[in-house]
Amino acid sequence: CDRGEGFFYTVNFSLPYQYHLCDIILVHHVKEIATMKLTGAQIIMECLLEQHVDTVFGYPGGAILNVYDELYKHSNEIRHILTSHEQGASHAADGYARATGKVGVCFATSGPGATNLVTGIATAFMDSIPIVAITCNVGVPLLGKDSFQEIDITGITMPITKYNFIVKNVNDLAKTIRKAFEIAQSGRPGPVLIDIPKDVTGNKAEYEPVKIQPIVKYKKEICMEDIDKAVEMIEEAKRPFVFVGGGAILSDASEELRAFVDKVQCPVCDSLMGKGAFPGTDELYTGMLGMHGTKTSNFGVSESDLLIVVGARFSDRVTGNPNKFASNAKILQFDIDVAEMNKNVIIDEGVVGDIKEVLAAVNEKLPQQEHTEWIKKIQEYKAKYPLAYHPESLTGPYVIEEIYKQTEGDAIIVTEVGQHQMWAAQYYKFTKPRTLLTSGGLGTMGYGLGAAIGAKMGRPEKTVVNIAGDGCFRMNMNEVATAARYNIPIIQVVVNNHVLGMVRQWQNLFYGQRYSATVLNDAVDFVKLAEAMGAKAVRATTREEFADAFKFALNAGGPGVIDCQIDSDDKVWPMVAPGEAISSAFTGDDLKKKQEE
Repeated sequence: CDRGEGFFYTVNFSLPYQYHLCDIILVHHVKEIATMKLTGAQIIMECLLEQHVDTVFGYPGGAILNVYDELYKHSNEIRHILTSHEQGASHAADGYARATGKVGVCFATSGPGATNLVTGIATAFMDSIPIVAITCNVGVPLLGKDSFQEIDITGITMPITKYNFIVKNVNDLAKTIRKAFEIAQSGRPGPVLIDIPKDVTGNKAEYEPVKIQPIVKYKKEICMEDIDKAVEMIEEAKRPFVFVGGGAILSDASEELRAFVDKVQCPVCDSLMGKGAFPGTDELYTGMLGMHGTKTSNFGVSESDLLIVVGARFSDRVTGNPNKFASNAKILQFDIDVAEMNKNVIIDEGVVGDIKEVLAAVNEKLPQQEHTEWIKKIQEYKAKYPLAYHPESLTGPYVIEEIYKQTEGDAIIVTEVGQHQMWAAQYYKFTKPRTLLTSGGLGTMGYGLGAAIGAKMGRPEKTVVNIAGDGCFRMNMNEVATAARYNIPIIQVVVNNHVLGMVRQWQNLFYGQRYSATVLNDAVDFVKLAEAMGAKAVRATTREEFADAFKFALNAGGPGVIDCQIDSDDKVWPMVAPGEAISSAFTGDDLKKKQEE
Protein backbone atom coordinates (compact mmCIF):
# COMPACT_ATOMS: atom_id res chain seq x y z
CA CYS A 1 0.00 0.00 0.00
CA ASP A 2 2.10 2.90 -1.28
CA ARG A 3 0.97 6.32 0.00
CA GLY A 4 4.04 8.21 -1.13
CA GLU A 5 6.26 10.46 1.00
CA GLY A 6 8.56 7.48 1.75
CA PHE A 7 5.87 5.26 3.29
CA PHE A 8 5.50 1.77 1.82
CA TYR A 9 3.62 -1.19 3.29
CA THR A 10 3.31 -4.69 1.86
CA VAL A 11 0.20 -6.40 3.21
CA ASN A 12 -1.05 -9.95 2.71
CA PHE A 13 -4.86 -9.87 2.76
CA SER A 14 -5.27 -13.69 2.90
CA LEU A 15 -5.73 -13.79 6.68
CA PRO A 16 -8.46 -11.90 8.52
CA TYR A 17 -6.23 -10.63 11.29
CA GLN A 18 -3.82 -9.16 8.75
CA TYR A 19 -6.70 -7.21 7.22
CA HIS A 20 -7.46 -5.69 10.61
CA LEU A 21 -3.77 -5.03 11.15
CA CYS A 22 -3.74 -3.21 7.80
CA ASP A 23 -6.66 -1.12 8.97
CA ILE A 24 -4.73 -0.11 12.06
CA ILE A 25 -1.58 0.64 10.10
CA LEU A 26 -3.45 2.74 7.53
CA VAL A 27 -5.40 4.68 10.14
CA HIS A 28 -2.15 5.47 11.91
CA HIS A 29 -0.55 6.39 8.60
CA VAL A 30 -3.40 8.72 7.62
CA LYS A 31 -3.01 10.51 10.92
CA GLU A 32 0.69 10.92 10.18
CA ILE A 33 0.08 12.45 6.75
CA ALA A 34 -3.10 14.42 7.55
CA THR A 35 -0.71 17.32 7.71
CA MET A 36 2.53 17.09 5.72
CA LYS A 37 5.33 19.41 4.76
CA LEU A 38 5.19 20.39 1.11
CA THR A 39 6.86 23.05 -1.00
CA GLY A 40 4.81 25.98 -2.20
CA ALA A 41 4.78 24.49 -5.71
CA GLN A 42 3.45 21.19 -4.34
CA ILE A 43 0.80 23.05 -2.36
CA ILE A 44 -0.35 24.80 -5.54
CA MET A 45 -0.84 21.44 -7.26
CA GLU A 46 -2.67 19.95 -4.29
CA CYS A 47 -4.97 22.96 -4.07
CA LEU A 48 -5.75 22.79 -7.81
CA LEU A 49 -6.65 19.12 -7.41
CA GLU A 50 -8.85 20.01 -4.43
CA GLN A 51 -10.74 22.37 -6.75
CA HIS A 52 -11.09 19.62 -9.40
CA VAL A 53 -9.03 21.61 -11.89
CA ASP A 54 -8.31 19.38 -14.87
CA THR A 55 -6.82 21.88 -17.35
CA VAL A 56 -4.40 24.79 -17.04
CA PHE A 57 -3.37 27.16 -19.83
CA GLY A 58 -0.04 28.91 -19.58
CA TYR A 59 3.52 29.72 -20.52
CA PRO A 60 6.57 28.98 -18.33
CA GLY A 61 9.47 31.20 -17.34
CA GLY A 62 12.18 31.53 -14.73
CA ALA A 63 10.11 32.71 -11.79
CA ILE A 64 7.48 29.99 -12.20
CA LEU A 65 9.90 27.10 -12.84
CA ASN A 66 9.23 25.42 -9.48
CA VAL A 67 5.53 25.30 -10.28
CA TYR A 68 6.09 23.88 -13.78
CA ASP A 69 8.48 21.29 -12.39
CA GLU A 70 5.76 20.11 -10.01
CA LEU A 71 3.14 20.31 -12.77
CA TYR A 72 5.28 17.86 -14.77
CA LYS A 73 4.85 15.31 -11.97
CA HIS A 74 1.05 15.77 -12.09
CA SER A 75 0.68 15.62 -15.86
CA ASN A 76 -1.59 12.57 -15.59
CA GLU A 77 -4.03 14.57 -13.44
CA ILE A 78 -3.83 18.13 -14.80
CA ARG A 79 -3.50 18.86 -18.52
CA HIS A 80 -1.35 21.82 -19.42
CA ILE A 81 -1.91 23.61 -22.73
CA LEU A 82 1.15 25.59 -23.78
CA THR A 83 -0.24 28.56 -25.70
CA SER A 84 1.77 30.64 -28.14
CA HIS A 85 1.39 33.78 -26.00
CA GLU A 86 0.25 34.44 -22.43
CA GLN A 87 -2.69 36.49 -23.72
CA GLY A 88 -3.87 33.34 -25.47
CA ALA A 89 -3.64 31.50 -22.14
CA SER A 90 -5.84 34.03 -20.34
CA HIS A 91 -8.41 33.97 -23.16
CA ALA A 92 -8.33 30.16 -23.16
CA ALA A 93 -9.03 30.10 -19.41
CA ASP A 94 -11.88 32.54 -20.05
CA GLY A 95 -13.33 30.40 -22.88
CA TYR A 96 -13.06 27.27 -20.73
CA ALA A 97 -14.98 29.03 -17.94
CA ARG A 98 -17.71 30.40 -20.22
CA ALA A 99 -18.25 27.05 -21.94
CA THR A 100 -18.27 24.90 -18.79
CA GLY A 101 -19.42 27.18 -15.97
CA LYS A 102 -16.31 26.15 -14.00
CA VAL A 103 -13.31 28.29 -13.04
CA GLY A 104 -10.69 28.67 -15.75
CA VAL A 105 -7.02 28.67 -14.69
CA CYS A 106 -3.96 30.17 -16.34
CA PHE A 107 -0.26 30.39 -15.40
CA ALA A 108 2.36 32.99 -16.28
CA THR A 109 5.80 33.93 -15.09
CA SER A 110 6.94 37.31 -13.77
CA GLY A 111 7.35 40.60 -15.62
CA PRO A 112 6.17 40.47 -19.25
CA GLY A 113 4.63 37.05 -18.71
CA ALA A 114 2.32 38.50 -16.09
CA THR A 115 1.57 41.70 -17.99
CA ASN A 116 0.67 39.70 -21.10
CA LEU A 117 -2.27 38.29 -19.11
CA VAL A 118 -3.72 41.73 -18.43
CA THR A 119 -5.98 42.06 -21.49
CA GLY A 120 -7.44 38.60 -20.88
CA ILE A 121 -8.05 39.36 -17.21
CA ALA A 122 -9.75 42.65 -18.10
CA THR A 123 -11.89 40.84 -20.67
CA ALA A 124 -13.05 38.37 -18.01
CA PHE A 125 -13.65 41.18 -15.52
CA MET A 126 -15.90 43.16 -17.84
CA ASP A 127 -18.03 40.08 -18.58
CA SER A 128 -18.02 38.64 -15.02
CA ILE A 129 -16.17 35.43 -15.92
CA PRO A 130 -14.58 33.32 -13.15
CA ILE A 131 -10.89 32.72 -13.80
CA VAL A 132 -7.92 32.33 -11.46
CA ALA A 133 -4.63 33.63 -12.84
CA ILE A 134 -1.52 32.40 -11.03
CA THR A 135 1.65 34.37 -11.65
CA CYS A 136 5.04 33.98 -10.02
CA ASN A 137 7.27 36.92 -9.18
CA VAL A 138 10.87 37.44 -8.16
CA GLY A 139 11.81 36.28 -4.66
CA VAL A 140 10.57 38.26 -1.65
CA PRO A 141 14.01 39.83 -0.93
CA LEU A 142 14.10 41.15 -4.52
CA LEU A 143 10.65 42.75 -4.54
CA GLY A 144 10.66 46.52 -4.97
CA LYS A 145 14.26 46.63 -6.20
CA ASP A 146 13.67 46.78 -9.97
CA SER A 147 14.92 43.21 -10.21
CA PHE A 148 15.09 41.40 -13.55
CA GLN A 149 11.55 40.68 -14.78
CA GLU A 150 9.97 42.13 -11.64
CA ILE A 151 6.57 43.80 -11.96
CA ASP A 152 3.91 44.84 -9.48
CA ILE A 153 1.22 42.74 -11.14
CA THR A 154 -1.18 43.06 -8.20
CA GLY A 155 -0.98 46.84 -8.48
CA ILE A 156 -1.50 46.69 -12.23
CA THR A 157 -4.50 44.36 -12.05
CA MET A 158 -6.25 45.82 -9.02
CA PRO A 159 -8.83 47.72 -11.12
CA ILE A 160 -9.55 44.70 -13.37
CA THR A 161 -9.84 41.86 -10.87
CA LYS A 162 -12.55 40.98 -8.41
CA TYR A 163 -9.70 40.49 -5.91
CA ASN A 164 -5.99 39.83 -6.07
CA PHE A 165 -3.29 38.55 -3.72
CA ILE A 166 0.47 38.50 -3.34
CA VAL A 167 1.55 35.61 -1.10
CA LYS A 168 4.83 36.37 0.69
CA ASN A 169 4.63 33.54 3.23
CA VAL A 170 4.27 29.92 2.18
CA ASN A 171 2.13 29.25 5.26
CA ASP A 172 -0.57 31.48 3.73
CA LEU A 173 -0.52 29.85 0.31
CA ALA A 174 -3.14 27.08 0.60
CA LYS A 175 -5.77 29.23 2.27
CA THR A 176 -5.15 32.01 -0.27
CA ILE A 177 -5.67 29.69 -3.24
CA ARG A 178 -8.85 28.31 -1.71
CA LYS A 179 -10.10 31.82 -1.04
CA ALA A 180 -9.31 32.87 -4.60
CA PHE A 181 -11.45 30.10 -6.09
CA GLU A 182 -14.28 30.93 -3.70
CA ILE A 183 -14.19 34.63 -4.60
CA ALA A 184 -14.02 33.92 -8.35
CA GLN A 185 -17.21 31.82 -8.25
CA SER A 186 -19.37 33.38 -5.56
CA GLY A 187 -21.86 36.22 -6.00
CA ARG A 188 -21.17 38.05 -9.23
CA PRO A 189 -18.30 35.99 -10.71
CA GLY A 190 -15.02 37.49 -11.82
CA PRO A 191 -11.27 37.01 -12.23
CA VAL A 192 -8.88 36.67 -9.29
CA LEU A 193 -5.08 36.89 -9.51
CA ILE A 194 -2.59 35.25 -7.15
CA ASP A 195 1.02 36.44 -7.37
CA ILE A 196 3.56 34.14 -5.69
CA PRO A 197 7.26 35.05 -5.30
CA LYS A 198 9.64 32.32 -6.49
CA ASP A 199 11.12 31.60 -3.07
CA VAL A 200 7.61 30.99 -1.70
CA THR A 201 7.12 28.26 -4.32
CA GLY A 202 10.32 26.59 -3.02
CA ASN A 203 9.81 27.04 0.71
CA LYS A 204 8.02 24.36 2.74
CA ALA A 205 4.95 24.55 4.96
CA GLU A 206 2.51 22.21 6.64
CA TYR A 207 -0.25 21.28 4.25
CA GLU A 208 -3.54 19.76 5.35
CA PRO A 209 -5.92 18.44 2.67
CA VAL A 210 -9.38 19.98 2.64
CA LYS A 211 -12.49 18.64 0.93
CA ILE A 212 -13.82 21.65 -0.96
CA GLN A 213 -17.56 22.18 -0.66
CA PRO A 214 -19.52 23.43 -3.67
CA ILE A 215 -19.94 27.19 -3.75
CA VAL A 216 -23.26 28.10 -2.19
CA LYS A 217 -25.43 30.31 -4.38
CA TYR A 218 -25.71 33.97 -3.46
CA LYS A 219 -27.77 33.65 -0.30
CA LYS A 220 -28.34 37.24 0.72
CA GLU A 221 -32.01 37.11 1.56
CA ILE A 222 -34.17 38.39 -1.25
CA CYS A 223 -36.52 41.10 -0.06
CA MET A 224 -40.03 39.68 -0.45
CA GLU A 225 -41.50 43.17 -0.48
CA ASP A 226 -39.49 43.78 -3.65
CA ILE A 227 -40.83 40.54 -5.11
CA ASP A 228 -44.38 41.65 -4.32
CA LYS A 229 -43.79 45.01 -6.00
CA ALA A 230 -42.37 43.26 -9.06
CA VAL A 231 -45.41 41.00 -9.32
CA GLU A 232 -47.70 44.00 -8.95
CA MET A 233 -45.91 45.90 -11.73
CA ILE A 234 -46.13 42.92 -14.07
CA GLU A 235 -49.83 42.45 -13.38
CA GLU A 236 -50.52 46.12 -14.15
CA ALA A 237 -48.56 46.16 -17.41
CA LYS A 238 -50.35 46.11 -20.77
CA ARG A 239 -47.23 46.05 -22.97
CA PRO A 240 -44.43 44.30 -21.03
CA PHE A 241 -41.13 43.40 -22.66
CA VAL A 242 -38.40 41.16 -21.18
CA PHE A 243 -34.76 42.11 -21.77
CA VAL A 244 -32.26 39.34 -20.93
CA GLY A 245 -28.57 39.83 -20.14
CA GLY A 246 -25.57 37.68 -19.31
CA GLY A 247 -26.56 37.37 -15.66
CA ALA A 248 -29.26 34.88 -16.63
CA ILE A 249 -26.56 32.63 -18.10
CA LEU A 250 -24.11 33.04 -15.23
CA SER A 251 -26.78 32.02 -12.73
CA ASP A 252 -27.94 29.03 -14.83
CA ALA A 253 -31.44 30.48 -14.87
CA SER A 254 -32.61 29.43 -18.34
CA GLU A 255 -35.37 27.12 -17.10
CA GLU A 256 -36.69 29.71 -14.66
CA LEU A 257 -36.52 32.37 -17.40
CA ARG A 258 -38.60 30.28 -19.81
CA ALA A 259 -41.16 29.62 -17.07
CA PHE A 260 -41.23 33.35 -16.31
CA VAL A 261 -41.84 34.31 -19.95
CA ASP A 262 -44.59 31.68 -20.17
CA LYS A 263 -46.22 33.30 -17.13
CA VAL A 264 -45.89 36.89 -18.39
CA GLN A 265 -46.67 36.08 -22.03
CA CYS A 266 -44.71 38.89 -23.62
CA PRO A 267 -41.92 39.43 -26.19
CA VAL A 268 -38.28 38.81 -25.27
CA CYS A 269 -35.06 40.42 -26.49
CA ASP A 270 -31.50 40.01 -25.29
CA SER A 271 -28.09 41.61 -25.09
CA LEU A 272 -25.01 40.17 -26.77
CA MET A 273 -24.05 38.51 -23.48
CA GLY A 274 -27.54 37.13 -22.89
CA LYS A 275 -27.77 35.05 -26.06
CA GLY A 276 -28.93 31.50 -25.50
CA ALA A 277 -30.52 32.15 -22.10
CA PHE A 278 -33.86 32.25 -23.94
CA PRO A 279 -34.23 30.21 -27.14
CA GLY A 280 -33.62 32.23 -30.30
CA THR A 281 -36.11 30.01 -32.12
CA ASP A 282 -39.05 30.83 -29.82
CA GLU A 283 -41.94 32.79 -31.35
CA LEU A 284 -41.76 35.37 -28.54
CA TYR A 285 -38.08 36.09 -29.22
CA THR A 286 -37.45 39.31 -31.16
CA GLY A 287 -33.64 39.41 -31.43
CA MET A 288 -30.90 41.53 -29.97
CA LEU A 289 -31.51 45.00 -28.52
CA GLY A 290 -29.43 48.12 -29.11
CA MET A 291 -27.00 49.61 -31.61
CA HIS A 292 -27.18 46.60 -33.94
CA GLY A 293 -30.36 45.13 -32.56
CA THR A 294 -33.39 44.31 -34.65
CA LYS A 295 -35.93 46.99 -35.42
CA THR A 296 -38.54 44.77 -33.75
CA SER A 297 -36.65 44.77 -30.46
CA ASN A 298 -35.72 48.45 -30.60
CA PHE A 299 -39.18 49.63 -31.58
CA GLY A 300 -40.92 47.22 -29.23
CA VAL A 301 -38.91 48.22 -26.17
CA SER A 302 -39.46 51.88 -27.05
CA GLU A 303 -43.24 51.31 -27.13
CA SER A 304 -43.48 49.04 -24.09
CA ASP A 305 -45.00 50.20 -20.80
CA LEU A 306 -42.89 47.85 -18.64
CA LEU A 307 -39.33 46.74 -19.37
CA ILE A 308 -38.29 43.76 -17.23
CA VAL A 309 -34.50 43.60 -17.18
CA VAL A 310 -33.08 40.19 -16.23
CA GLY A 311 -29.37 40.25 -15.42
CA ALA A 312 -28.29 43.04 -17.78
CA ARG A 313 -26.22 46.13 -17.02
CA PHE A 314 -27.60 48.68 -19.50
CA SER A 315 -24.48 48.96 -21.64
CA ASP A 316 -24.30 52.09 -23.78
CA ARG A 317 -24.37 49.81 -26.85
CA VAL A 318 -27.81 48.65 -25.67
CA THR A 319 -29.38 51.90 -24.51
CA GLY A 320 -28.20 54.39 -27.13
CA ASN A 321 -29.10 57.77 -25.64
CA PRO A 322 -29.93 56.79 -22.03
CA ASN A 323 -32.24 59.79 -21.62
CA LYS A 324 -34.42 58.47 -24.45
CA PHE A 325 -34.17 54.77 -23.60
CA ALA A 326 -37.54 53.03 -23.02
CA SER A 327 -39.01 56.44 -22.25
CA ASN A 328 -42.61 55.14 -22.28
CA ALA A 329 -41.91 52.29 -19.88
CA LYS A 330 -41.48 51.69 -16.22
CA ILE A 331 -38.29 49.72 -15.64
CA LEU A 332 -38.08 46.69 -13.34
CA GLN A 333 -34.57 45.29 -12.90
CA PHE A 334 -33.43 41.92 -11.50
CA ASP A 335 -29.70 41.75 -10.75
CA ILE A 336 -27.28 40.11 -8.33
CA ASP A 337 -25.25 43.31 -7.97
CA VAL A 338 -26.89 46.27 -6.24
CA ALA A 339 -24.26 48.52 -7.86
CA GLU A 340 -25.99 47.96 -11.22
CA MET A 341 -29.23 49.52 -9.97
CA ASN A 342 -29.60 53.09 -11.28
CA LYS A 343 -26.02 53.08 -12.59
CA ASN A 344 -26.67 53.80 -16.27
CA VAL A 345 -30.46 54.05 -16.43
CA ILE A 346 -32.83 55.17 -13.68
CA ILE A 347 -35.18 52.32 -12.80
CA ASP A 348 -38.57 52.29 -11.06
CA GLU A 349 -38.13 49.11 -9.00
CA GLY A 350 -35.46 46.48 -8.58
CA VAL A 351 -34.92 43.09 -6.95
CA VAL A 352 -31.38 42.26 -5.80
CA GLY A 353 -30.43 38.60 -5.78
CA ASP A 354 -29.27 35.63 -7.80
CA ILE A 355 -31.33 35.65 -11.02
CA LYS A 356 -32.28 31.99 -10.69
CA GLU A 357 -33.70 32.57 -7.20
CA VAL A 358 -35.37 35.87 -8.06
CA LEU A 359 -37.18 34.37 -11.05
CA ALA A 360 -38.22 31.34 -9.02
CA ALA A 361 -39.69 33.62 -6.34
CA VAL A 362 -41.56 35.74 -8.89
CA ASN A 363 -42.84 32.67 -10.74
CA GLU A 364 -44.28 31.30 -7.51
CA LYS A 365 -46.35 34.44 -6.86
CA LEU A 366 -47.21 35.65 -10.36
CA PRO A 367 -50.61 34.63 -11.79
CA GLN A 368 -50.80 33.69 -15.46
CA GLN A 369 -50.85 36.79 -17.71
CA GLU A 370 -52.14 37.33 -21.24
CA HIS A 371 -51.09 40.06 -23.69
CA THR A 372 -52.54 38.83 -26.97
CA GLU A 373 -52.86 42.20 -28.73
CA TRP A 374 -49.36 43.32 -27.69
CA ILE A 375 -47.80 40.08 -28.93
CA LYS A 376 -49.74 40.38 -32.20
CA LYS A 377 -48.31 43.86 -32.76
CA ILE A 378 -44.76 42.65 -32.13
CA GLN A 379 -45.28 39.73 -34.52
CA GLU A 380 -46.34 42.25 -37.16
CA TYR A 381 -43.08 44.14 -36.57
CA LYS A 382 -41.14 40.87 -37.00
CA ALA A 383 -42.85 40.29 -40.35
CA LYS A 384 -42.33 43.90 -41.47
CA TYR A 385 -38.68 44.29 -40.36
CA PRO A 386 -36.82 41.02 -40.97
CA LEU A 387 -33.05 40.88 -41.10
CA ALA A 388 -31.92 40.80 -44.73
CA TYR A 389 -28.73 40.63 -46.80
CA HIS A 390 -27.59 40.27 -50.42
CA PRO A 391 -29.28 37.18 -51.86
CA GLU A 392 -26.40 35.97 -54.06
CA SER A 393 -22.97 37.14 -52.86
CA LEU A 394 -20.73 35.54 -50.25
CA THR A 395 -21.43 37.75 -47.24
CA GLY A 396 -20.94 37.63 -43.48
CA PRO A 397 -24.62 36.87 -42.78
CA TYR A 398 -24.61 34.02 -45.33
CA VAL A 399 -21.50 32.54 -43.69
CA ILE A 400 -23.22 32.56 -40.30
CA GLU A 401 -26.42 31.03 -41.62
CA GLU A 402 -24.48 28.28 -43.39
CA ILE A 403 -22.58 27.52 -40.17
CA TYR A 404 -25.91 27.36 -38.36
CA LYS A 405 -27.30 25.00 -41.00
CA GLN A 406 -24.33 22.62 -41.02
CA THR A 407 -23.94 22.53 -37.23
CA GLU A 408 -27.72 22.17 -36.81
CA GLY A 409 -27.61 25.02 -34.31
CA ASP A 410 -25.71 22.88 -31.82
CA ALA A 411 -22.19 24.36 -31.87
CA ILE A 412 -20.29 26.56 -29.48
CA ILE A 413 -19.75 29.78 -31.43
CA VAL A 414 -16.83 31.96 -30.40
CA THR A 415 -16.23 35.36 -31.94
CA GLU A 416 -13.67 38.08 -32.12
CA VAL A 417 -14.95 41.68 -32.14
CA GLY A 418 -16.41 43.68 -35.00
CA GLN A 419 -18.83 43.20 -37.87
CA HIS A 420 -18.51 39.40 -37.85
CA GLN A 421 -19.37 39.43 -34.13
CA MET A 422 -22.62 41.30 -34.79
CA TRP A 423 -23.52 39.06 -37.74
CA ALA A 424 -22.97 36.00 -35.54
CA ALA A 425 -25.26 37.48 -32.87
CA GLN A 426 -27.91 38.35 -35.45
CA TYR A 427 -27.99 35.27 -37.69
CA TYR A 428 -27.06 32.25 -35.53
CA LYS A 429 -30.10 31.12 -33.53
CA PHE A 430 -28.73 30.39 -30.05
CA THR A 431 -31.06 28.07 -28.15
CA LYS A 432 -28.88 27.09 -25.20
CA PRO A 433 -26.76 29.02 -22.70
CA ARG A 434 -22.96 28.99 -22.88
CA THR A 435 -22.96 28.56 -26.66
CA LEU A 436 -21.92 32.10 -27.64
CA LEU A 437 -18.54 33.11 -26.23
CA THR A 438 -17.61 36.68 -27.06
CA SER A 439 -15.98 39.73 -25.50
CA GLY A 440 -19.02 41.90 -24.85
CA GLY A 441 -17.75 44.43 -22.32
CA LEU A 442 -14.12 45.09 -23.28
CA GLY A 443 -14.53 44.32 -26.98
CA THR A 444 -11.21 42.49 -27.21
CA MET A 445 -9.84 41.89 -30.69
CA GLY A 446 -7.77 38.71 -30.56
CA TYR A 447 -9.99 37.08 -27.93
CA GLY A 448 -11.63 34.34 -29.96
CA LEU A 449 -8.96 31.86 -30.99
CA GLY A 450 -7.61 31.35 -27.46
CA ALA A 451 -11.17 31.20 -26.11
CA ALA A 452 -12.10 28.58 -28.73
CA ILE A 453 -9.19 26.40 -27.62
CA GLY A 454 -10.33 26.74 -24.00
CA ALA A 455 -13.93 25.94 -24.92
CA LYS A 456 -12.95 22.81 -26.84
CA MET A 457 -10.79 21.58 -23.96
CA GLY A 458 -13.69 22.09 -21.56
CA ARG A 459 -16.42 20.73 -23.90
CA PRO A 460 -14.65 18.25 -26.21
CA GLU A 461 -17.95 16.75 -27.38
CA LYS A 462 -19.07 20.06 -28.96
CA THR A 463 -18.23 21.50 -32.35
CA VAL A 464 -16.38 24.77 -31.64
CA VAL A 465 -16.19 27.48 -34.30
CA ASN A 466 -14.32 30.76 -33.93
CA ILE A 467 -15.54 33.51 -36.24
CA ALA A 468 -13.03 36.30 -36.83
CA GLY A 469 -12.44 39.27 -39.02
CA ASP A 470 -9.09 39.53 -40.75
CA GLY A 471 -8.03 42.35 -38.43
CA CYS A 472 -8.79 40.32 -35.30
CA PHE A 473 -7.22 37.15 -36.71
CA ARG A 474 -3.92 38.96 -37.23
CA MET A 475 -3.73 39.79 -33.53
CA ASN A 476 -3.55 36.26 -32.11
CA MET A 477 -3.41 33.95 -35.12
CA ASN A 478 -0.29 32.39 -33.59
CA GLU A 479 -2.68 30.29 -31.49
CA VAL A 480 -3.39 28.25 -34.63
CA ALA A 481 -0.01 26.68 -33.85
CA THR A 482 -1.30 25.79 -30.37
CA ALA A 483 -4.36 24.08 -31.80
CA ALA A 484 -2.17 22.22 -34.30
CA ARG A 485 0.35 21.14 -31.65
CA TYR A 486 -2.35 19.43 -29.60
CA ASN A 487 -4.49 18.54 -32.64
CA ILE A 488 -7.46 20.41 -31.18
CA PRO A 489 -10.26 20.21 -33.78
CA ILE A 490 -11.55 23.76 -33.75
CA ILE A 491 -12.76 25.55 -36.87
CA GLN A 492 -11.42 29.05 -37.53
CA VAL A 493 -13.52 31.07 -39.97
CA VAL A 494 -11.95 34.34 -41.13
CA VAL A 495 -14.48 36.78 -42.58
CA ASN A 496 -11.89 38.54 -44.69
CA ASN A 497 -12.90 41.92 -46.13
CA HIS A 498 -9.31 43.29 -46.17
CA VAL A 499 -10.29 46.18 -43.89
CA LEU A 500 -11.07 46.84 -40.23
CA GLY A 501 -14.73 46.41 -41.04
CA MET A 502 -16.59 47.96 -38.13
CA VAL A 503 -14.26 50.95 -37.87
CA ARG A 504 -14.51 51.42 -41.63
CA GLN A 505 -18.32 51.28 -41.36
CA TRP A 506 -18.22 54.20 -38.93
CA GLN A 507 -15.77 56.06 -41.16
CA ASN A 508 -18.12 55.50 -44.09
CA LEU A 509 -21.23 56.70 -42.26
CA PHE A 510 -19.94 59.39 -39.91
CA TYR A 511 -16.42 60.43 -41.01
CA GLY A 512 -16.88 61.42 -44.64
CA GLN A 513 -15.45 58.12 -45.99
CA ARG A 514 -11.97 59.03 -44.77
CA TYR A 515 -10.54 55.52 -44.30
CA SER A 516 -7.69 56.38 -42.00
CA ALA A 517 -5.54 53.33 -41.10
CA THR A 518 -8.33 50.80 -41.72
CA VAL A 519 -7.29 49.26 -45.05
CA LEU A 520 -5.54 45.87 -44.76
CA ASN A 521 -5.30 45.09 -48.46
CA ASP A 522 -1.79 43.57 -48.42
CA ALA A 523 -0.12 40.33 -49.47
CA VAL A 524 -0.81 38.32 -46.29
CA ASP A 525 -2.06 34.84 -47.22
CA PHE A 526 -3.98 33.30 -44.33
CA VAL A 527 -4.19 29.89 -46.01
CA LYS A 528 -0.41 29.60 -46.33
CA LEU A 529 0.09 30.92 -42.79
CA ALA A 530 -2.35 28.39 -41.33
CA GLU A 531 -0.77 25.54 -43.26
CA ALA A 532 2.69 26.65 -42.11
CA MET A 533 1.47 26.39 -38.49
CA GLY A 534 0.18 22.86 -39.04
CA ALA A 535 -3.53 23.40 -39.72
CA LYS A 536 -5.59 22.49 -42.75
CA ALA A 537 -6.76 25.57 -44.63
CA VAL A 538 -9.09 26.49 -47.50
CA ARG A 539 -10.05 29.74 -49.23
CA ALA A 540 -13.66 30.47 -50.19
CA THR A 541 -14.81 33.21 -52.59
CA THR A 542 -18.34 32.00 -53.35
CA ARG A 543 -21.24 30.59 -51.37
CA GLU A 544 -20.71 27.15 -52.85
CA GLU A 545 -17.01 27.18 -51.99
CA PHE A 546 -17.74 28.17 -48.40
CA ALA A 547 -20.37 25.46 -47.93
CA ASP A 548 -17.89 22.85 -49.21
CA ALA A 549 -15.03 24.30 -47.14
CA PHE A 550 -17.02 24.23 -43.91
CA LYS A 551 -18.15 20.66 -44.56
CA PHE A 552 -14.48 19.75 -45.05
CA ALA A 553 -13.47 21.51 -41.82
CA LEU A 554 -16.16 19.69 -39.82
CA ASN A 555 -14.56 16.40 -40.78
CA ALA A 556 -10.90 17.47 -40.78
CA GLY A 557 -10.04 15.74 -37.49
CA GLY A 558 -7.87 18.67 -36.43
CA PRO A 559 -7.78 22.47 -36.61
CA GLY A 560 -9.11 23.97 -39.83
CA VAL A 561 -8.96 27.53 -41.13
CA ILE A 562 -11.32 28.95 -43.77
CA ASP A 563 -10.43 32.27 -45.42
CA CYS A 564 -13.75 33.79 -46.63
CA GLN A 565 -13.33 36.66 -49.07
CA ILE A 566 -16.18 39.18 -48.80
CA ASP A 567 -16.74 42.75 -49.99
CA SER A 568 -15.00 45.56 -48.09
CA ASP A 569 -18.15 47.68 -47.95
CA ASP A 570 -20.55 45.11 -46.48
CA LYS A 571 -22.21 46.61 -43.40
CA VAL A 572 -24.02 45.50 -40.29
CA TRP A 573 -27.69 46.51 -40.39
CA PRO A 574 -29.72 47.77 -38.60
CA MET A 575 -27.71 50.45 -36.85
CA VAL A 576 -28.34 53.21 -34.33
CA ALA A 577 -26.21 56.33 -34.75
CA PRO A 578 -24.14 57.28 -31.69
CA GLY A 579 -26.05 59.47 -29.24
CA GLU A 580 -29.43 58.64 -30.79
CA ALA A 581 -32.39 56.78 -29.35
CA ILE A 582 -32.67 53.09 -30.22
CA SER A 583 -36.03 53.86 -31.82
CA SER A 584 -34.08 55.61 -34.61
CA ALA A 585 -32.55 52.33 -35.85
CA PHE A 586 -31.99 52.41 -39.61
CA THR A 587 -30.89 50.10 -42.40
CA GLY A 588 -29.03 50.65 -45.66
CA ASP A 589 -32.34 50.96 -47.49
CA ASP A 590 -33.52 53.61 -45.00
CA LEU A 591 -30.30 55.54 -45.54
CA LYS A 592 -30.65 55.33 -49.31
CA LYS A 593 -34.23 56.65 -49.21
CA LYS A 594 -33.19 59.50 -46.95
CA GLN A 595 -30.35 60.47 -49.30
CA GLU A 596 -32.75 60.43 -52.27
CA GLU A 597 -35.23 62.80 -50.59
